[in-house]
Amino acid sequence: MDEERKNKDLDQARNDSSGETLTTNQGVKVSHTDDSLKAGPRGPTLMEDFHFREKLTHFDHERIPERVVHARGTGAHGYFECLEPMGQYTKAAFLSEKGKKTPVFVRFSTVVGFRGSADTVRDVRGFATKFYTEEGNYDLVGNNIPIFFIQDAIKFPDLVHSIKPEPHDEIPQASAAHDTFWDFIAATPETTHMILWLLSDRAIPRSYRMMEGFSVNTFRFVNEQGKGRFIKLIWKPAEGLNQLVWDEAQKLAGKDPDFHRRDLYEAIEMGNYPEYELFVQMIEEEDEQKFDFDILDATKHWPEELVPPKKIGRMVLNKAPDNFFAEVEQAAFHPGNVVPGIDFSNDPLLQGRLFSYLDTQLIRLGGPNFHEIPINRPLAPIHNNQRDGYHRMQIDKGKVSYSPNTLDDNYPRTAPGEEGGYVHYTEKVEGRKVRDRGEKFKDFFGQAKSFWNSMSKPEKERILKAFYFEIGKVESKDVRQKMVELIANVDKDLATAVAGGVGASPPSAGASAAGAPKFPSFSMERPKPDSIKGRNIAILAAAGFSGPELMGLKKAIESAGAQTKVVSKLRETLKGTDGQEIMVDRNYEGTASIMYDAVLVPGGRESVETLKTQGEALHFINEAFKHCKPIGAINEGVDLVAASSVKGVVVSDGGKQDPMTDKGVVTIRKAPDLGSFIEAFFKAIARHRHWDRDTKEEIPA
Repeated sequence: MDEERKNKDLDQARNDSSGETLTTNQGVKVSHTDDSLKAGPRGPTLMEDFHFREKLTHFDHERIPERVVHARGTGAHGYFECLEPMGQYTKAAFLSEKGKKTPVFVRFSTVVGFRGSADTVRDVRGFATKFYTEEGNYDLVGNNIPIFFIQDAIKFPDLVHSIKPEPHDEIPQASAAHDTFWDFIAATPETTHMILWLLSDRAIPRSYRMMEGFSVNTFRFVNEQGKGRFIKLIWKPAEGLNQLVWDEAQKLAGKDPDFHRRDLYEAIEMGNYPEYELFVQMIEEEDEQKFDFDILDATKHWPEELVPPKKIGRMVLNKAPDNFFAEVEQAAFHPGNVVPGIDFSNDPLLQGRLFSYLDTQLIRLGGPNFHEIPINRPLAPIHNNQRDGYHRMQIDKGKVSYSPNTLDDNYPRTAPGEEGGYVHYTEKVEGRKVRDRGEKFKDFFGQAKSFWNSMSKPEKERILKAFYFEIGKVESKDVRQKMVELIANVDKDLATAVAGGVGASPPSAGASAAGAPKFPSFSMERPKPDSIKGRNIAILAAAGFSGPELMGLKKAIESAGAQTKVVSKLRETLKGTDGQEIMVDRNYEGTASIMYDAVLVPGGRESVETLKTQGEALHFINEAFKHCKPIGAINEGVDLVAASSVKGVVVSDGGKQDPMTDKGVVTIRKAPDLGSFIEAFFKAIARHRHWDRDTKEEIPA
């Protein structure tokens, strides 16, 4: 019901001009909009042309200031469903009843780049959710990485100034690979843990549908009895946690800078609605000090092995915005937007966010009434004595706008806690006024060691290469050397390897991460869902393809919830061996293997012989192999793989054994049917990447 109400609320603000007469903003019908009103055909434009003035004035003011951070983003509507009643822990109504649904709007974003930057840059991703609850709006404003760079919000301007384009030349865009950022990092050791996460695969997600979301900061649940518990919240994607590789992320930034945005909208359009499960981690107040890290420190993660997450709900995103500006750009999130049952902690980063988010909305959205914009308007009714200001939409009746009053019987009145009024958690607070931090905050390297020690060998290799790219672009040799010395506090061997790749000297001293606790939840190398839902598979074909194979494989893939695109030299109609015709979805010039999760080559002698003469088709196979993606080839299609630079692949003859799966390359000749091949190929796709390819670095792609 609430979801219907929110949709109706937004519907009232929507305007469909299809089939309608052009009017001014005052509703006056316009008879001519191609020429301004002039004193004669070649004379000056007249000031009395109200249509011209209104049209140009509105155009001149169409752009609002972009967000200082998280400027590049996209969003979608959906609903949250409570799966586990949480009344024992919180009095939040939207978590009170199993099956209860609450409408939501989610905004995904990068952090550093401007609005026009690319989706696939190496960066933290924002994951902000607005719950339109019956008690008011609740904003869960988080990131896809569970920790942050700094411990105290007072350093946030310094962090952002350092990572933004350098002010003297406005270079580079949406990148940390420059002097000022790494100079700040080298001088700020509390950032070390976050840097390892940033240089890991977490910072280049395959899709917004395939990344986690974390509250980052420590909040509280408070129940009806007033008992509080420290909490962190986690979104886990139903489609699994998957990543890009750095080479394809860079290429995608050029070939399709809207890759993540497009991926989200295409999935919704196809009915493959992105879905996430919501988990909560809880720590009793009496256990606050039992960990070797401070639970209020935003540079520290609560390892799932130490604080097990409890599943409490799920979220489904089922509707794209109707108007990007009105919904995505004007959406205003604030961690201070909470409902009864959710409260704050003394996390110093959170305390600063509680001021900063509201403050920035005031200037970006033109004043204090941004809550009246439809995307921000709560379902709960609004009654207070706030009046006027820029862009006031609500028409308040009556003569009284203050409290207390007797002229209107003291309405609107406050609501006691037992009637749903918000009551702050009664935490005892005392202490001397100091500029300092807790003792455990001063351990900058403990969890960084655990993170490094928890990585698989392939993950460590990719982090090392990320260091080469990032620090290798730093011009200052002094900064490069300082970074090597900082990394040595985590692991001297890692620092020595970094030094060798960035033109610095080995560290003078260092530690070892080998003895640090391992937490498997830190790694992305975890079991994947046994499903190919939401994946995108390229099918390479030319005239003379095997109709039964291509159409049978295409049907099986799409029936499993994945998407296929037929790729060929020209965007034309191809005819198969049995007369079957199919339209090419993408030509080589308009696509690349980097845009797909897997590559499939069906049989058909004429088709494969043509593909073998096309360098683009061979490059497609080579590049997919280099990026460790699944490759499937059946019957004559195996010959295309054999003609590529992918060597040594063992092929089943089909008569004696099932398809061969050699490190994600699934092949079979003389296949008696498609069934066994489909099963093996789907398993390879579900794994996502096959990092164990020994020869991938030798592939010319």
